[in-house]
Amino acid sequence: MTSTETLILEVADTQAAHTFYSAFVPGTRLSLRASQAPTTGFRGFALSLTVPRPADVDALVAAALAAGATTLKPASKSFWGYGGVVQAPDGTIWKVATSAKRDSGPATGRIDDLVLLLGTADVTASKRFYVEHGLAVARSFGSKYVEFATPASPFKVALYGRRALAKDLGVPVDGTGSHRIVIGGTGGPFTDPDGFAWEAAVPAPAPTASPRRPAPPPDPTARLPPGTTTRSSVAREDLP
Repeated sequence: MTSTETLILEVADTQAAHTFYSAFVPGTRLSLRASQAPTTGFRGFALSLTVPRPADVDALVAAALAAGATTLKPASKSFWGYGGVVQAPDGTIWKVATSAKRDSGPATGRIDDLVLLLGTADVTASKRFYVEHGLAVARSFGSKYVEFATPASPFKVALYGRRALAKDLGVPVDGTGSHRIVIGGTGGPFTDPDGFAWEAAVPAPAPTASPRRPAPPPDPTARLPPGTTTRSSVAREDLP
């Protein structure tokens, strides 16, 4: 089964992006890569953070705004729970949400899930494409939403209709140019029907044991009583 290993954001300024993400989501496994590829409007994806309670949503949104993000949708209650949407200085859109509508305490500081939401022109066709490339479906809601099983991965991958995703994020659906994101996985490299690029993830090198020195040959006279000879010494002594 194909697994997802790395999530690479392509940004114009890696140092600025590193500073932002260190303040917004410290410890989250994101990689940054310098890119000047042209891109305008909606890039067709979003990163979603699922957290335990509304206080966590508020804390993360506040951290993002303090680090330079802009608000796309203020945090508020909805049919599904409580959440808000911000856009990072590098252009990446982040959704922060919880299924809980009532606060049961202070922020926990915990992120339950990081989900990559890919906006697709045809969810059914993209689902078929990914299944053919080794991803297993964890749950599916017809042609509306598909989430893949990635049990050992640092993030989940889900498909969402592009127009529906843009509406959910509060942005116009139009956009051109680079997606500015690359997914690393065991099934890459390939490009999906909507132009999202996957590359072969480089596995971490396995630890190698230090080469062992060969043991010295045993001493044939070790532990022999005084005056005792070995068979080889007797043979040498018997030679003329």
